[in-house]
Order: sequence, then C-alpha cells, then structure tokens
Amino acid sequence: MHAWISPDAAGVDTLRWEPRPLPLPAAGEVRVRIHAASLNFPDLLIVQGKYQMRPPLPFVPGAEFAGVVEAVGEGVRHLQPGSRVAGFTGTGGFATHACVSAALLAPLPDAFDLEAAAAFICTYATSQHALLDRAQLQPGETVLVLGAAGGVGTAAIQLAKAAGATVIAAASSTEKSQRCRAIGADHVIDLSTQDLRNTLKELTGGQGPNVIYDPVGGELSEAAFRSIAWRGRHLVVGFAQGQIPALPLNLCLLKGASLIGVFWGEFAKREPQRNAAMLGELVRLHLAGRIAPVIDQRFAMRDLPAAFARMQSRQVTGKVLLINEP
Repeated sequence: MHAWISPDAAGVDTLRWEPRPLPLPAAGEVRVRIHAASLNFPDLLIVQGKYQMRPPLPFVPGAEFAGVVEAVGEGVRHLQPGSRVAGFTGTGGFATHACVSAALLAPLPDAFDLEAAAAFICTYATSQHALLDRAQLQPGETVLVLGAAGGVGTAAIQLAKAAGATVIAAASSTEKSQRCRAIGADHVIDLSTQDLRNTLKELTGGQGPNVIYDPVGGELSEAAFRSIAWRGRHLVVGFAQGQIPALPLNLCLLKGASLIGVFWGEFAKREPQRNAAMLGELVRLHLAGRIAPVIDQRFAMRDLPAAFARMQSRQVTGKVLLINEP
C-alpha cells in the first residue's frame, strides 16, 4: 500500500507519498481498500498544525473516504469483506488502504456510487445537523447561505430546499453564483458586484433571512448578522475566511436573534443514535435524487499537493476528489 505521510504538521510541502506495510485490522477494526477520498477544509488545517485536533506525529491525513472492506477484525459483526462503506475518521483517508474502527464506517447500499459517497458525509451531515437540528428550520423560512459554492455551502443549498425553505446563496464570483443557482438556489448574491446587506434587504422585503448558514466568518458574518430577521438564527459553522469575527451582541437583543454553534463531529460522538438516524435520512434523500454532491475536480491520489493547491486557490465549487487507480 501507499499513503501520504505528514511527518511534522508543517504544511503541504512536507507531505510524502510513501510505501507502507499492508496493515492487519485489530479487534473492532476493518481494513478498507480506499476507492476515493475528498478534501475538506480541516484537512488543510490539520497538515498545517492549525486545527483543534492534532494527531500524534507522523500521521496520514484525510478525514473522509469511501471504499470496500478487505479484512475484518475480531468482534466486527455488521461488516464483512466486500462491504461497501463510507467513513469520516479524522485522519487516514489519503492512502490506498486504511485500518479504522468499524464503528466509524457507514455501510452503503449498492446504488450509492463510491465517488459520491466519498464527498458526502462531512458536508451533508454538517449542514443537516446545522439547519434541521440546531436551527430547527421550518418550511417557508428564508435561509442565507454564505460561502454557498463550497462543499458545505452546496450541501446547505440542497438540504434547505429539500426542507421547503427559500434559499439565498452568497458567493464570491459570477461563475460561483451561477453554479449555486443551477443546484437550486432561489436567489444569488454575487459578492464581487453586489452589496450583501442592500441585496438582502431587496430580496426579503426588508425582513432579512430567518436562518444564516455561516461557514465563512470574517467581515461577512457581521454584515449578515446585521440583516437577520426577528427571531433569526445565525449558525456558526466555521471560519474559512481565516478570521473569527467579534459580533456585536447587542444585535441579539435588538433582533431577538440567536447565535448557534455547529460542531457536527462532537454531536456524532455525544449523540451517536441521533447521528445514525440523521445519516440514514441523508442516504434516503440521496437515493431519491433530492441531494447529490457537487464535484469540482478529480485528482489521482498521488497528486494530493495539486488537489490542495486547487483548494487554496479559492476557485473550488463543491468538493475536490482524490481517486485511487484500480
């Protein structure tokens, strides 16, 4: 097997594609032959040593992947060799094979394409947990999605539409805005040519959005929060812009609004039964054709640095995939 090794968490430039012995699964583990993995923003932060979770060195990065079980460790009952699975494991995915806890893997029906599965769990689970669990989104409400062309943004557009909401997508370019409209956004705000607050006022008749889905942070967060509707909910999903905003809390009082933190990974650990039910619902929505990952580009697994460069270019729409050659 081969794997990408981060020896020092000092950045993409120190990653190495190296041969490794094929591992044997321990009790409770399975070995997966990885078909595809996807990039998520935390993958970049982890290899840069900037994420809240810092794995012991050296480590194999790659949080999200899909593939086929090759070998099963003692005590595993729900998976067997040949099972098709998707996993979100934090690390280990940027490789040809991985031994991981069977509890972290979701069995896939035969109709679920492995490439789609590799780009599915993180973004859709984050967005479903945010919109339906934390914000309690209701049919007929209006959702503003910031960073709408990214992985979690494109998932949020689709899930909000599936829940019966009106979706306003805000993106950084005309091309990205057009892509958001193509996947279901009712309205788009091209931030390269339009002012966020003024356009929101026009689109909502001065009422503002009921729910703000915010994986961006920075200056956009305050501008959006100042436009929020009465009893609105601002979902703090992440800080892709790089800056953690200092929002004026008097706006919570004036608007009767809520700031709501979203940490799907911790939710999955603390409430595994609810998380499993949510994942089952997401699979159902996908098989029904109501949600589907937006794939930006595909790279060979050995071309991980080029995939990271694509992510850092800020031109990505949806998800970047890494594919292992047969």
